[in-house]
Amino acid sequence: QLQLVESGGGLVQPGGSLRLSCAASGFTLRDYAIGWFRQAPGKEREGVSGISRSGGGTNYADSVKDRFTISRDNAKNTVYLQMNSLKPDDTAIYFCAARRGFIGSMRTYDYDYWGQGTQVTVSS
Repeated sequence: QLQLVESGGGLVQPGGSLRLSCAASGFTLRDYAIGWFRQAPGKEREGVSGISRSGGGTNYADSVKDRFTISRDNAKNTVYLQMNSLKPDDTAIYFCAARRGFIGSMRTYDYDYWGQGTQVTVSS
């Protein structure tokens, strides 16, 4: 059974850092491009970052550029999202998703498989 599991969320003060992980089971992650998305209360789910199958291509939302870094370790079947200089506006549930395409799109409708999400709260 194909499954994505996010971890690494939590409560952090503004300016702090977190690293999210997206672990895949039941399939080989290197065959999929991966995206990270987030959804804040009362808002639509939005794309945060995407990474290509090989890891050579990455995309970022303007709101997180230069603060977040996406990476993947295909040997560990895991994708990461390093989040630095966190702001209260980054508070949301963060989801990872997988698609068979080559490009790490940030459009929700491009993705076939989704994890359950991990909560990130940025507050003093």
